[in-house]
Amino acid sequence: MILTQAARRAAIRATNAVGSMLSRTGLPAAPFDEQQLLDAARRATRLDDFGDESFREPLRMLLQGLETEAHLTPLGCLIARRDTVDLLANRLRLQEDRKRHPSIGDEPIERPLFIVGLPRTGSTLLHHLLAQDPGSRVAQAWEVMYPSPPPRRERYETDPRIARAARQLRWFDALAPDFRTIHPVGAQLALECIAFMSPSFLCWRFNTTYRVPSYQEWLEGQDLQPAYQFHKEFLQQLQWRAPARRWVLKAPSHMLAFDALLRTYPDAQIVQTHRDPLTVMASVGSLTAVLHAAFSNRLDLAEIGREVSRRWTHGIERALHFRQSGRVPADRFLDVHYHDLTRDPLGVAHRIYAHFGIPFTEIAETRMRQFLASNPKDKHGPHRYSLGTFSLDADDLARRFKAYREYFGIPAEPAIAR
Repeated sequence: MILTQAARRAAIRATNAVGSMLSRTGLPAAPFDEQQLLDAARRATRLDDFGDESFREPLRMLLQGLETEAHLTPLGCLIARRDTVDLLANRLRLQEDRKRHPSIGDEPIERPLFIVGLPRTGSTLLHHLLAQDPGSRVAQAWEVMYPSPPPRRERYETDPRIARAARQLRWFDALAPDFRTIHPVGAQLALECIAFMSPSFLCWRFNTTYRVPSYQEWLEGQDLQPAYQFHKEFLQQLQWRAPARRWVLKAPSHMLAFDALLRTYPDAQIVQTHRDPLTVMASVGSLTAVLHAAFSNRLDLAEIGREVSRRWTHGIERALHFRQSGRVPADRFLDVHYHDLTRDPLGVAHRIYAHFGIPFTEIAETRMRQFLASNPKDKHGPHRYSLGTFSLDADDLARRFKAYREYFGIPAEPAIAR
């Protein structure tokens, strides 16, 4: 039986109501016990080798935040536990695959193209646009959610895991119905890199999804090399039987870890997207609020505003310092402005290909044109946001981002209900 979205939402409300009722009786909620979750992953897979032990401390820090800070609803608690077990199970399965097939570890990842930049700067549009080129390989949602066994090229469009992932994403759509207006979701759409860095538990994804400030503060002081090593191993897994001529990858958080990224991929090519940070902060606040509201019974919009602005001000400072340091040749980067991308996306694609010496084929251009025609702006409805919603001050943000805007020549956008 296929449930309608209305039926899914009714089931979500009922689960939360029952969970709240049970909690009022004094029955304890299921704790985020590390050993219980590890054992659950072992039972689900009948495996016990998690590989490199570097994930243990970040897992512990995340679980502590989920337990004490996230204010999860009953359903949010169930989902967070299930999410954690699934990530641990993927670690086990990937480790087993590499034991059975050592040649996975021999797969070369050559000259990957990374799209980075502040969130909400057109990076998703650019990622999906470049994915239309048959010469590009992106990590689709279904293979990231279910990476074992490694996907096969001959069954890549018909693998039964596609339908399985689509069913799971429909539940997410019911849980966070406004998310689709902000960020496209689909089993066969390209997914951000942070999704497959998540099993390392050294990942920026968790603070965006859940309220875990202590984990976020701890993460900002860590060397993310183990996460990038896992990132590379994940790509090797995906391309072993579904080869990649050229990986096209994307995540805003790469901007916070250029050192680790370039140690892992010394020949990486990087496109950095730019947009007025005042517009960006309001949009990121809206995205974070939608996700937190899906899982938590506590939503402090001013707190979200403070955290978003603090995190990305710090992130831009780190990225700007790296770019100015000259440690990597300037031609390894290409800067793309949001308004250039939205005004002439094909022109931007041509510029990227020319800069990095990538042939721009007729079939690539045709498919990109078809994609743009089928995916107009606000296809799933307009995304509305304002700085005032998150108690953010435009003048204060303008001062904090002044060096960034001047260095990259970023124009101010018209005020959006600031």
